[in-house]
Amino acid sequence: MFEPLSAFELEALWLSLKVATASLAVCLPLGLALALILARGRFPGRWIIEAAVNIPLVLPPVVTGLILLSLFGVRGPIGRALYEVFGVSLAFHWTGAALAATIMALPLVVRPLRLAIEGVDRGLEDAAAVLGAPPLSVFARITLPLAAPGLVGAGLLGFARAFGEFGATVTFAGAIPGETQTLPLAIYSVLQSPGGDQVALRLSVVAVLVSVVAVVGSEMCNRRILQARRA
Repeated sequence: MFEPLSAFELEALWLSLKVATASLAVCLPLGLALALILARGRFPGRWIIEAAVNIPLVLPPVVTGLILLSLFGVRGPIGRALYEVFGVSLAFHWTGAALAATIMALPLVVRPLRLAIEGVDRGLEDAAAVLGAPPLSVFARITLPLAAPGLVGAGLLGFARAFGEFGATVTFAGAIPGETQTLPLAIYSVLQSPGGDQVALRLSVVAVLVSVVAVVGSEMCNRRILQARRA
């Protein structure tokens, strides 16, 4: 169990880190924009955006992967256009795994960010606006710094969710060694082989450590937000 990780295990770990990092690079700005719309927006049909963001939480991940395959596969409307115009194919490629991880992680990024933005004192923002600060400056200098703990917590949860994504990834991107076989897929693969228990156990320990760090870090950020609200 405590032997050094093999080349196969390191490859799966590295691929998971790459996929999760790429997913987070998309999730954070997109999640921040969506959280701002949901927290401050007042317009008809806002519930549609909220439902679209949260639906991956209740859909079976395999169904999400199938939807992605239908849309972004080489025969899907979006996937065909991407391939014909840019020569890009997401299905069965590590970028497809990153897309699947992004869809699954986005709700866990938007929710804490929305709560953090809703907890920002609107009086401070209004005072800055009255003094002549433009909306973008108010957001960058007041809203975003005050919501920073929520941003960090959301990033940790989103990274961990993307790191551990399985169902949507295996459906949309497959389990190609060195290309899309992330750590969860590697665990599943070795469990199908005789004597793979030890390898699966070592990889599971890595997955648990990443999850624990993310959850503890997110809870610390949430406590900081609550303390700021009580102050």
